[in-house]
Amino acid sequence: MLKRLLPTFCLLLPLTTALAQEATSPTPTEEAAPQPETILLVGQRPGPGLWKVSKGDHVLWVFGSYSPLPLKMEWRSQQVESILAQSQEYLGPPGAHGHVGFFRGLTLLPSLIGIKKNPDGATLKDVLPADVYARWQPLKTKYLGKDDSIERERPIFVADALYDAALKQAGLGKGYDVSNKINAIVKERKIKKTDTSIALEMDDASKMVKDFKKSSLADTACFDKTLTRLESDLDAMRVRANAWAKGDLEAIQKLSYADQEAECRDALRNADFVKNQKNWQNVQQRVQDAWLTAVDKALDANTTSFAMLRLSDLIGPDSYLTALKAKGYEVVSPD
Repeated sequence: MLKRLLPTFCLLLPLTTALAQEATSPTPTEEAAPQPETILLVGQRPGPGLWKVSKGDHVLWVFGSYSPLPLKMEWRSQQVESILAQSQEYLGPPGAHGHVGFFRGLTLLPSLIGIKKNPDGATLKDVLPADVYARWQPLKTKYLGKDDSIERERPIFVADALYDAALKQAGLGKGYDVSNKINAIVKERKIKKTDTSIALEMDDASKMVKDFKKSSLADTACFDKTLTRLESDLDAMRVRANAWAKGDLEAIQKLSYADQEAECRDALRNADFVKNQKNWQNVQQRVQDAWLTAVDKALDANTTSFAMLRLSDLIGPDSYLTALKAKGYEVVSPD
């Protein structure tokens, strides 16, 4: 419950339990984008193949999740279903969550009121550069209508709301159906499910909320990159969604775009109210280390295991698979 009431802190996390399945787009490359497709694939699609991580005759199969995906797409992979049926353990997506006890969380409820608002009653026009605010106006009209109450929210929250509304209008969604289907199979088969996320202890959760409400954030870059992506990338999002549905990883990697996710995470991760929390430092590395430890245990204990990672964490020199190779595991990419 509390995690839903603390969207600010959830945004801090590189991968929350909920957002790991959302799968933001992978790290962009510098290659030019091809001509965009205009029709989204619908009907049943398998998505990409599986990565195979081996230690002797013990195998971990890794599925790459992705978003945005077509809203009308039905996902089903016979390969995934078959391997899950043989698996002794399912590793949940890596992530992190703020740890606050239930009753302690209830005491925070009054202080959460207004948490999304700019300090001192400021509006977007007050906190954004004039040129960025001018670009925001037509996008607001197009995707959010005439809701002026959003003008008093922090740019980082406005960017998130705008992005979600734009995806919906474009016929795209967060891809929850894929993760829900996998979780349903795990439950039906009664496969052991391991939580690989870490808990972030709060020294003083109430003070942290109060500090956030009165502090400023360097979130203009997050807002600006979100506008840029919506101005130029919606067609390419459709191409990437179609490429994932067809298992065409090469096409996904060829499309460059303005990555607003990194800017938005950094705006919160580098804020003073986070820096003052000693248990909230170096989160990204700790999340990866916890997942790698879970993989070590699973490969030691099971002949077949299954895991799901965001596609962006599977591709590139700093990927989780690169870390597995460095540990001596054999990693084979899908055809």
